[in-house]
Amino acid sequence: MDREKLISYSFYYLGEYDKIIKAINEKDDVPLVNIPNAITIFDSAYPKQLLNLKCAPFVLYYKGDINLLTQDSIAIVGSRNPCEYALKATQCLVQTNKDKVIVSGLAKGIDACAHEMAYKTIGILGCGIDYIYPRCNYDLIKKVEKQGLILSEYPSLSKPLGYHFPFRNRLIACLSSKTYVMQSKLKSGTMTTVNEALELGKEVKVLPYDVFNSCGENNNQLIYEGAVPIEKSELGL
Repeated sequence: MDREKLISYSFYYLGEYDKIIKAINEKDDVPLVNIPNAITIFDSAYPKQLLNLKCAPFVLYYKGDINLLTQDSIAIVGSRNPCEYALKATQCLVQTNKDKVIVSGLAKGIDACAHEMAYKTIGILGCGIDYIYPRCNYDLIKKVEKQGLILSEYPSLSKPLGYHFPFRNRLIACLSSKTYVMQSKLKSGTMTTVNEALELGKEVKVLPYDVFNSCGENNNQLIYEGAVPIEKSELGL
């Protein structure tokens, strides 16, 4: 198996992990493609920490500065419909981590806030590298392409299928030294990122809420169950 064949499998099967595995095992014959903005598991630029995943992506497509993959990074995740408290805390957290790369999922809400405020950032898509999703983040996605790095294991215009996003979250957790949870619900993409981080032995820090703010019930429950709360000093307070 060489890198050109691997990229061709990834491209032909739209980045679908199980289909790529099957193609490798069965030595499928597919047309060869040449895609310059691709990193394979054979390449020196491939982030070695991803090899710790049960389903390490075979190919990553990128736009932007791949050197960001070698720098210290943290993940910031949270609700697509955050409260003002969570947004303010996210802004403060990014400001106190100017030296770090901020990793998130380029979704609405907390993700968008973190990327927008970041000095250095990596956005990880749950769709093709050329597919703009969500459309409301068009300007932000273009900004990250130029000033940061966008990654996806899905090529070209692969559609944003629902199961791509929780699967994508393993990359957010794995590429970061720790994960900060700004606002969460029990059943959410945020929690899949948390679970992935914990499985990888990564530190997870959670924003605490006062008892009058119902938006923070799940965050406080996580802290009650043993998660480490974000300290005021981490927010520059």
